[in-house]
Amino acid sequence: MTRVISITDDISFGGDRPPLFIAGPCVIESRDHAMRMARTLLALRDELGIQLVFKSSFDKANRSSIESFRGPGIEEGLDILADVKAKTGLPLLSDIHEWQQAEPAGKVLDILQIPAFLCRQTDLVAAAARTGKAVGVKKGQFLSPEETKNILEKGAEVGNEKVFITERGSSFGYQNLVVDMRAFPIVRGFGAPVVYDITHSMQKPGGEGKQTGGTPQFARPLARAAAAAGADGFFMEVHDNPPNALSDRTTQIRPDAAREIISDILAIRRNLPPL
Repeated sequence: MTRVISITDDISFGGDRPPLFIAGPCVIESRDHAMRMARTLLALRDELGIQLVFKSSFDKANRSSIESFRGPGIEEGLDILADVKAKTGLPLLSDIHEWQQAEPAGKVLDILQIPAFLCRQTDLVAAAARTGKAVGVKKGQFLSPEETKNILEKGAEVGNEKVFITERGSSFGYQNLVVDMRAFPIVRGFGAPVVYDITHSMQKPGGEGKQTGGTPQFARPLARAAAAAGADGFFMEVHDNPPNALSDRTTQIRPDAAREIISDILAIRRNLPPL
């Protein structure tokens, strides 16, 4: 049994708590789009009776190409996210890429996320943990599940036990990722909840030259597998028009597909004996 991590007074996950869902567009494309997607997801949350955190990045600093859209930046992005929270009540998650971003982000966000390529940056993980907020660290494509224990210990060292790991697949040759289902019980064995990143495990990094490709047809079966393997939460990037999205257009999930995936997960979790 893992420890329980509190996100807000009303939302917690891990242990025997219901699963957490983290969903929203990959990047903040505009204030209007972020608000529209937040309201769509709020309706989905109420329909399905789930715990949901709204996710969108204020800066995509690790894009494939210098030409790629990155987002509005930290100042405007956090203002947009604060507006989303004020008008919908949804808790928030976004990425930080530099340790200096942790303090201002921690004043707005409920979960600070560390991108996969930065998961071993000690100063970044420690700065995020020092905010006292929950911290989700993406497991790098280059790390074994066993190595995530070191990440969790960095959070504990600065007094924050609300650090969890997000599994997003491992590099398998060039431009391909695979999800090792053993990762879920391995990381849970360290006492931390594990979130499955449905969207990014579908990626084919650099698969379209100057942008990432993807295989979204595998989202639903792998989400089912992760639910059965013991994932405590599920991360998905949800967009109302993926082909025209400004980031991750090949792997973002439409709201109707997200509803089906979430329904699958809930059905499996209802029938899953305690792990």
